[in-house]
Amino acid sequence: MRKRERENPCSICGHYHKYEEGEVCGICGHCMPVSSDTAASPPQVVHVSAFPSEILPEFLYLGSYDNASRSELLKTQGISRVLNTVPMCQNLYRNSFTYHGLDNEKVLQFDDAIKFLDQCEKDKARVLVHCMSGKSRSPAVVIGYLMKRKGWRLAESHQWVKQRRPTTDISPEFYQQLQEFEQAIFGSGMMSAMNINDAPTFGYGFPKIDNQAQGPVFNSGTTSSIFSSPASSIPPQEFTFGATPPKPTTGGDITMDGS
Repeated sequence: MRKRERENPCSICGHYHKYEEGEVCGICGHCMPVSSDTAASPPQVVHVSAFPSEILPEFLYLGSYDNASRSELLKTQGISRVLNTVPMCQNLYRNSFTYHGLDNEKVLQFDDAIKFLDQCEKDKARVLVHCMSGKSRSPAVVIGYLMKRKGWRLAESHQWVKQRRPTTDISPEFYQQLQEFEQAIFGSGMMSAMNINDAPTFGYGFPKIDNQAQGPVFNSGTTSSIFSSPASSIPPQEFTFGATPPKPTTGGDITMDGS
């Protein structure tokens, strides 16, 4: 019987690969990040958390494919469902977890993801949302969920996720999709920013009156105007702007009707 190259599995992902030497796991892609400040100094192992980030207590978790590949650690957190946002990532433990995958590589399918997360919340099931690195795609999906279900704006949702997963670094393409999704949820924001006292300006050639909340008023109150009329006013179609008075039929002075 052929012996394994190493007796014990990787302490991080649980698979057999030489992670101390920087070998990439052939199953989940896990590798131990290594950095060295100088050539003389020995390599220093950068600590990477084996656990996904808890976004909403006892419900929503965010992580990478590396996190999703550690079944035992997910079970210790009570996670039973997984939302895979990358079509190319394999679902490794179908017998142990309930998976749901998004099948579009370029477009974030917010509605599909939110529908699955809603069902998880209804069933009181803890769910992990992951992409390959846990930095861009899956955080964007989680931010979209927070905007839709918590009613938070994009800036608030992004800050919430960033505080709980500092490695979050959303790409410009996905951030633009988040902005479009925010606009679809809350509107463009133009109406809330508009002053309701700013009445539209009508182009009758009259200057705008300062400190006037209403629309254009053709009667100053003290000076009579040809446009002023009693309650039973003449319909607009019975007079015309710029109309000339009729020519007199007889000689003598002409009396203008000021009513």
